[in-house]
Amino acid sequence: MKILLTGANGMVGKNTLEVAKKHQHEFLSPSSTELNLLDGIAVQKYMKTHKPDMVIHAAGIVGGIQANMANPVKFLVDNMQMGLNILTASNNNDVNLLLNLSSSCMYPRDGLNPLSENLILKGELEPTNEGYALAKITSTRLCEYICKENPLRLYKTIIPCNLYGRFDKFDPNHSHMIPSVIRKLDEAQKKNKQEIDIWGNGEARREFMYAEDLAEFIFYAIDNFEKMPQNLNVGLGTDYSINEYYQAVAKVVGFTGSFKHDLSKPVGMKQKLIDDQKLKEFGWAYKTSLEAGIKKSYEYYLSEYCND
Repeated sequence: MKILLTGANGMVGKNTLEVAKKHQHEFLSPSSTELNLLDGIAVQKYMKTHKPDMVIHAAGIVGGIQANMANPVKFLVDNMQMGLNILTASNNNDVNLLLNLSSSCMYPRDGLNPLSENLILKGELEPTNEGYALAKITSTRLCEYICKENPLRLYKTIIPCNLYGRFDKFDPNHSHMIPSVIRKLDEAQKKNKQEIDIWGNGEARREFMYAEDLAEFIFYAIDNFEKMPQNLNVGLGTDYSINEYYQAVAKVVGFTGSFKHDLSKPVGMKQKLIDDQKLKEFGWAYKTSLEAGIKKSYEYYLSEYCND
């Protein structure tokens, strides 16, 4: 197939293109300068010209708690606009297959863990990333509406847990937790710092999957697209506390200092664990353990970031 991949420059996009080398599909992977997803007319024109058989929508403005809290307008408006533009242009140009990448932050802040796919819009969202969540909910629902209106359309959404891995950003202010902790502890270890701050009490629990595993899943989904559920969680079905992630990274990086909890800082949801029952029924499971994933991510960080 000819597949249009949005967000080809992001972590998920780059991992997908790496795994694509093992498959026969032709990928269109325009940069944001070649295709501005915020420009609805440009997106319509691109679809009309290139006529993809399938679209994988992986583009988005992403970041951790700090970035979400600092830029709520951008996280809501840009993510919603991109989703609306790519979905309506695909539908208007008779693209029958579309895989929409969403996020587990769509689930209610007080949702019962593990979080199952039917909990979308069943409760109040987590305030620290509400804008991003609203944008993702809109795209997810629009996929459902398009399928209801036209039975030929298979527009489906996957809901990954948190991700980390190769091609990640290791920016303490803008990246997700594991890459920022890798950088934080590596720099602390090199400077012989004896103490590192952890936001909150470190007891909040998170589920992180190695990004290459998600890319492998995407190709499994392409091969089994008709039988894939409309909305599907993709993750490990197991989680760890923030304290345990810090300890796991410290072990890989070689940081031997202590941790201090900054209780004045926000921590987000107490737990965000996906229900992987439907994923198991769909026949897929992740491969990379936490320790192996952190090791690979640290090697990537050392080779790509520390040698600049």
